[in-house]
Amino acid sequence: MNNAETDVVALARDLVRIDSRSFVSNLPIADRVETALNGFDIERIDYADAAGVAKRALVAHRGPTGGIALSGHMDTVPDTGWQEDPWSAQLDADGTLHGLGSTDMKGPVAAIIAAARSLPAHVAITLLITTDEETTKQGARLIAQRSELVRRVKPTCVIVAEPTGLAPVRGHRSHIAFTCVATGVQAHSSTGRGRNANWDLIPFLVEMKAIFERLRADASLQDADYDPPFSDFNLVLDNHGAAVNVTVPKATARIKFRYSAKVDPTPVLTAVYDAARRFGIAVSEAREGLPPELAPDHPLVRHCVALTGKPASTAPYGTDASELQAIAPCVVLGPGDIAEAHTPSEKARTSDLVAAVPLFARLADSLFSASRV
Repeated sequence: MNNAETDVVALARDLVRIDSRSFVSNLPIADRVETALNGFDIERIDYADAAGVAKRALVAHRGPTGGIALSGHMDTVPDTGWQEDPWSAQLDADGTLHGLGSTDMKGPVAAIIAAARSLPAHVAITLLITTDEETTKQGARLIAQRSELVRRVKPTCVIVAEPTGLAPVRGHRSHIAFTCVATGVQAHSSTGRGRNANWDLIPFLVEMKAIFERLRADASLQDADYDPPFSDFNLVLDNHGAAVNVTVPKATARIKFRYSAKVDPTPVLTAVYDAARRFGIAVSEAREGLPPELAPDHPLVRHCVALTGKPASTAPYGTDASELQAIAPCVVLGPGDIAEAHTPSEKARTSDLVAAVPLFARLADSLFSASRV
């Protein structure tokens, strides 16, 4: 590898070594990212998440106004299922980088930073480095809402560098996350004096299963441009640590509903809230921005297709594009395989990260030039 290739791999390994799971502070990794951006104007957007944990998103810019923004997130999912050190950043002789976030998406973050640093000074380049992408998208949302630097430099488009095998993704689903809570009375289960919240939750869950099945059967709630065409309606249950000899005082069902731009979420929302009222379940929700989707003939999509030589597609997952589309049109395009993300053996091929650097640089240069015509 030449020096530039060595630099992107070294930065990726440094980022993987830093624990930045979404529930811990990302300030250490934000500091490391900032040290890699010498010569850029940098704006720090500090906030505390819902649990009071200190977080920071970064906006960096170099050059004139306009041009492309490259985006990536610093946080990762939890280390569920890992049997080896998630933060080892082990690099095998064949160029495989191991570690939590190596693909999603510390490797791509290293690649966009390396690409930005490689550009000549006359080419405008902006970096939107977010956090809490894996949970609330709050970092991206606050950049879109608060960033003075973004408002000043006015990027004309955003490339979100999530792993797509360097093929352009022109649209994806967004989610509505429901938190559904049944409340019981805690007691020793043998006494008959308690009330188990699970029994109150079960009738509600029967109707949630019916929604799950309807989404797979009702063509009016599907989108043929997506694979799978039906929307995700994923359920996770939580008894908050209650023991088996305790009547459960609180039972929580968390449901993530993903939908695309062509799907009206109203029937699902109505069904969830109607069932909750009938069965006495307290429901709250958290939403991402609307599903981002560009037409196949949108100029940004056509430009990405021409430069990569790969057709544009859609994706069933979500990214920060749901929030960053408020800044400029977004395409998702980055190195790596999304199938590696969120697995207990996540790894990235450094050859993919290295190949992404000149591609991002060409995108930035050509889109900046096109905007000046």
